[in-house]
Amino acid sequence: MAHYLITGHTGFKGAWLIFLLKAQGHDVSGLALDPVPGSIFARTNLEKDLAHDLRIDIRNREATIQAISQAQPDYVIHMAAQALVREGYRKPTYTYETNVLGTLNVLEAVDQTKSVRAQLVVTTDKVYLDQGLYRSYVETDPLGGKDPYSASKAMADILAQEYLAREGSKPGAIARAGNVVGVGDVSDNRLIVDLVNSLLDDNPISIRNPTHVRPWQHVLDCLDGYLCLLEASTSENRNSTWNIGPQDSSNLSVDAVLDYAKKIAPRLEVRYERSEEFPEDAQLTLDSSRIQKVLGWQGRLDSETAIAWALREISDPGLGMREHINSQINEWTNLA
Repeated sequence: MAHYLITGHTGFKGAWLIFLLKAQGHDVSGLALDPVPGSIFARTNLEKDLAHDLRIDIRNREATIQAISQAQPDYVIHMAAQALVREGYRKPTYTYETNVLGTLNVLEAVDQTKSVRAQLVVTTDKVYLDQGLYRSYVETDPLGGKDPYSASKAMADILAQEYLAREGSKPGAIARAGNVVGVGDVSDNRLIVDLVNSLLDDNPISIRNPTHVRPWQHVLDCLDGYLCLLEASTSENRNSTWNIGPQDSSNLSVDAVLDYAKKIAPRLEVRYERSEEFPEDAQLTLDSSRIQKVLGWQGRLDSETAIAWALREISDPGLGMREHINSQINEWTNLA
């Protein structure tokens, strides 16, 4: 049994990771801002499952260093971020401060905490420079960003590469993941969230870009990739960057996802609208062959299953959120 500290633990992936690590018998601490209303963390009272529930803004260097030192974890998974593209346009300064300086503060805090054995810095598929190539990105592709969110995450990725390469820094790796789905997400402008809300409210769902292609990976597969990288992080492979995504067959258009959703909820109504408020890439997918070949990691769920599991609040409304998540963890674990 080990002690993990998650930054951003009150967010969607952070909450799922708490459930997964606790199911595996580990101790978990978290460092983050307060949860948003209606989130998994808020709905399941997850603070009672934590060794330390630290409400810290990672832009505060001294508070971040003190908090991680206080928790004394074995491993740190850094996911805290301003993670929304549209919010980045609205609050660019906050986005850069959180994603770049916040990452630096966490890296410094980890190096000053003797108990930490290894760390993982999570960035995003949006760190890659959009060159209009209709293929999946590989780890050696150039980084860039045409909006504050993607640019700040590319900067954080480069920062982490430099920091982890320093002599004497703690071992670690960088994970670049893309679109994930699962029950309990409440983030704005996400297709599955909008699907659930439209079905619960009996309103049509508004779709902007039906032909855009994204990976549709279940959150448990993504988190399993994170833990695989963290376990493999040693002084020999520090400063290593890895894509974590589903098989190519799970890269689907928005319309294809809607077709899957209609099988589960035939009453779904779709309304198409045109929006040019914020430009979005037509295709954004990852080539994850490196982690598959080098570390033997592979996701367990195909896209149709991932979408079906993410919509279980609709297809199986009798369960509470905690029961939904724990039952899916058990089902996913049995697929190993």
